Amino acid sequence: MSSLEISSSSFSREMKLPLSPPLVEGSAQQPLGEDLNEVEEKSKDIIKFTTEKLSIDEVSQLVISPLCGALSLFVGTTRNNFEGKKVISLEYEAYLPMAENEIRKICSDIRQKWPVKHIAVFHRLGLVPVSEASIIIAVSSAHRASSLQAVSYAIDTLKAKVPIWKKEMYEESSSSWKRNKECFWATASTPFLLDCCCGLLTVPCCHSSASH
Repeated sequence: MSSLEISSSSFSREMKLPLSPPLVEGSAQQPLGEDLNEVEEKSKDIIKFTTEKLSIDEVSQLVISPLCGALSLFVGTTRNNFEGKKVISLEYEAYLPMAENEIRKICSDIRQKWPVKHIAVFHRLGLVPVSEASIIIAVSSAHRASSLQAVSYAIDTLKAKVPIWKKEMYEESSSSWKRNKECFWATASTPFLLDCCCGLLTVPCCHSSASH
């Protein structure tokens, strides 16, 4: 989705007005005398999974709005250690159809709880080296309290419900899939199963403790 772009030109009292004001592509007709700052900007939920390196600047720009005075960010990065072992990278995988659907539900829940404007959730897949971002969540709102609470809710709920999982790669050439205690199926006595076109897919629990 693209944000609304409106341009206008000033005119003198002596200029003859057209029979009707021109329409801007992708926008409703603007009433005469209305301040451009009062034109409602359509809210956006932007979700992306990528194997490319994440950019904090890029994600931040997507949620900036002239209607907002706050932009809150959460950036999860790969830590270089876990329980005394040296971590060299993390490897992320996701069940994309369900992951995207669950994140959209999180965005919807956020909008029910707080008056936020734009929401962006970017998650990296594949290998993520130490100190690089695996997830960036950005939320804009008129006041800081809403965006701060929304970002906190987003990461906590994502870690608990979204089927994204990862493997820790250690310096000694070993690796390990990790459970996240926040996953709602982490305490289940049987593996969590997802319906897919080929039958059932066994899914390890999402996210581990070596990052965010």
